Amino acid sequence: MTLDDLSADARPSPEALLAKAGQESRGRLKIFMGAAPGVGKTYEMLMSGRSRKSERVDVVVGLVETHGRKETEALVDGFEVIPRAKVAYKGQHLDEMDLDAVLARRSQLVLVDELAHTNAPGSRHPKRYLDVLELLDRGIDVYTTLNVQHIESLNDVVAQITRIRVRETVPDSVIDRADDVEIIDLTPDDLIKRLNEGKVYLPKTAKRAIKNYFSPGNLTALRELALRRTAQRVDEQLLSHMQAHAIRGPWAAGERVLVCIDQNPRSSALVRYARRHADRLRAPWTALYVEPPRALNLTDAQKDRIADALRLAEQLGGEAITLPGENVVREILGYATANNFTHLIAGRSEKSRWREILHGSVAHELIRHAGDLSIHIISGREVEEAHPRRAATAASRRFSFQPYMLSLLYVGVAFVFGQLLSRVLGVQNIALTFLMAVLASAATAGLRPALFGSVVAALVFNFFFLDPRYTLLIQDPESLVAFFFFLGAAAITSNLTARVHRQAAAARQRARTTEDLYLFSKKLAGAGTLDDVLWATAHQIASMLKVRVVILLPDNGTVAVKAGYPPDDTLVDADIAAARWAWEHNRPAGRSADTLPGARRLYLPLITGNTPVGVVGLDNDREGPLLTPEQQRLFDALADQAAVAIERIQLVADVDQAKRAAEADKLRSALLTSISHDLKTPLAAIMGAAGTLRDYSQSVPEMDRDELLGTIVEESERLNRFIANLLDMTRIESGATEPSISAQYLDDTVESALRRASKILSEHTTSVKIPRDLPMLRLDAVLFEQVLFNLLDNAAKYAPAGTLISLRAWQDGEFVVLQVLDEGPGIPPSDLEKIFDSFHRVRKTDHVRAGTGLGLSICRGFVEAMRGTIKAGNRTDRSGAVFTIRMRSSSETSNLDEL
Repeated sequence: MTLDDLSADARPSPEALLAKAGQESRGRLKIFMGAAPGVGKTYEMLMSGRSRKSERVDVVVGLVETHGRKETEALVDGFEVIPRAKVAYKGQHLDEMDLDAVLARRSQLVLVDELAHTNAPGSRHPKRYLDVLELLDRGIDVYTTLNVQHIESLNDVVAQITRIRVRETVPDSVIDRADDVEIIDLTPDDLIKRLNEGKVYLPKTAKRAIKNYFSPGNLTALRELALRRTAQRVDEQLLSHMQAHAIRGPWAAGERVLVCIDQNPRSSALVRYARRHADRLRAPWTALYVEPPRALNLTDAQKDRIADALRLAEQLGGEAITLPGENVVREILGYATANNFTHLIAGRSEKSRWREILHGSVAHELIRHAGDLSIHIISGREVEEAHPRRAATAASRRFSFQPYMLSLLYVGVAFVFGQLLSRVLGVQNIALTFLMAVLASAATAGLRPALFGSVVAALVFNFFFLDPRYTLLIQDPESLVAFFFFLGAAAITSNLTARVHRQAAAARQRARTTEDLYLFSKKLAGAGTLDDVLWATAHQIASMLKVRVVILLPDNGTVAVKAGYPPDDTLVDADIAAARWAWEHNRPAGRSADTLPGARRLYLPLITGNTPVGVVGLDNDREGPLLTPEQQRLFDALADQAAVAIERIQLVADVDQAKRAAEADKLRSALLTSISHDLKTPLAAIMGAAGTLRDYSQSVPEMDRDELLGTIVEESERLNRFIANLLDMTRIESGATEPSISAQYLDDTVESALRRASKILSEHTTSVKIPRDLPMLRLDAVLFEQVLFNLLDNAAKYAPAGTLISLRAWQDGEFVVLQVLDEGPGIPPSDLEKIFDSFHRVRKTDHVRAGTGLGLSICRGFVEAMRGTIKAGNRTDRSGAVFTIRMRSSSETSNLDEL
């Protein structure tokens, strides 16, 4: 195997291809980055914009801050500048980029200055970089400027250098999303000279800035930060390019260090050396552990060493990676070349010469096949501290005779079969029975018992079946050759069988783990409540990792236990402090962690993206590290699924809450609008008529006095209907409507409703067609009369004066159908489903009287309370609306009640 072999089967990285495909559907972002204000970022952005414009690219200025600099203002001339939006804030009008106007302009390229700017309150987005992201999502390219002190991850470093903390920051994800980052560099002397010449700030401000912020030392440090952050982004782009095009490295454009660890006690020393070497090179570094199938046979102490080394790598600022693989060297070189590592650190082989000949050496194989990789072989000797758990582990793993006795049993069975077959078969065929015994030993007892069995089988085969028999001497040269070939074949086959057995065991374990993860994901997908998700998560983690689990979620500024397996919600002060620290800092805390190690449990954050949604606490009764590397990977898989499910439940709850709040606001607004109009209008009429009668009672003619009294009575009745509708709607929504059911004739109820609505229908003609032979209906006469009254009132509102309002009924099997028809404009199709909603009103013409929008909603509530149905529709014979009520007859209803 060589690097050429690795390149032959190389394929593009799916993640890199997906990222590249995502970039093609959005606009391109270019950031002009500087170490400090005044280095010329805006100037360079405008110059690049002019260059693109000369290439016939449609370029506009979304927002550019010239700060009164004549050179910058001269460059803006010739660009189309989108007028800024005026945002009112505390009695002033602030100028902001008009995002809607820029989107409507739909240019190919937009120039947007000062990416870290905070928008005025009331803008669509609180930060300007969010405006830029929206432009990119719409497929518009953006050029923008940014100073290094505004990068979120460097905020603390810049504050330490300059003694000034910048409040306006941009997340690193925005810089990582940029297609191009161009560093605009200026030496400290040149920048200070520009300050003194007044090209950056006013003279007084410039002197103060040079004294406090723009010192040569500060500027030099900021330049290094800007250069390194830009180099980091370029390195990421190079790696993505190589992965997307299946290019095998290394391309030594930048240094990257990879250290290989295993169960050897020197692994921690290798990790520390890798950190020191990476610091010398100022390069990123990674610790890699390749997990072969034989890792299943590692002792707990060896697994602890691997976990400690990986944890140490993360603590020292590196990345910890674990990969499963059969061929360790191939996996290491494949990962190193795929990720463009230039330096590879490994430990010196401590095997004897004979073991290296038989089993090979990872260090020697790496050197032989490294290609252009720089290989560092380190002795890495480290004294292993005594550990009570490791001593206990060694005692628990003392030598066992059982596998060897099983191997002897297989050889004994082969001997019996050999004796039976020796009468009819030759010696060479009898050897196959002993070979079968060796294979059985390798498959069931392991490699060492199989090798022991192969030696015993060879001796038994020689003693009992090769001439001269019953002695270990061999006279026939052919028998001697057969004996040694048998011994070699037995050793090789036992080794291969044991390896296949280990691989099969590892595959079965991974299959079980995959199946458990699949079932867990199905369980989470079907969980509808937060409690179901939490209890399923706690049970799954506890059963798969053999630990005790508690899950904590944020509650009133802290974290509280929401679930546990086995159930346990008692936390001591140390555990509470560790859980809160893990939640607030998004890092592990508690047992075996660097922070608050005195806690009983290890607390790990549940994270979606970079946002924690909760904390998981783990503990068991064993000493030492809580999770092995494979358990850590399994926990990460479980925790990721659980975090996504918790976030999904919380988002659904937030959406439902937002919907309820929006609906409540809508109802509140409709109620206030209705009350303000439908209470104020009749009250104004009542107050006006009553005031006229009080002040001018002697001079008002009797006819006018009667008219004023009639107005008072009519408006009072209208006000009474409005209040009654509100009370009825309250009863319906609270579930307090209990109909008083009795047998009633439909025509009696209709007649009563018509008498009550006589004033409302005074300007219309009514027609009633109700057969005399209709069966009685079991209904609440009062509620049904209110339903008919509301329907007649609605028809009178929407039908022009002088038109016909009809009521007709007929029997339809076990139902009685009643329809109310008018000759108005009808109901718009878009309102047919909404017309029974509270406070919903169809758009009215000028002649329509105002209403509350509650009448039809009350109709539906009352009819459904009486076990009937009501529907709205439009007439087919002419224009007009029709409302259809279906009620069961009294006999049918009685039968249902009896059932």
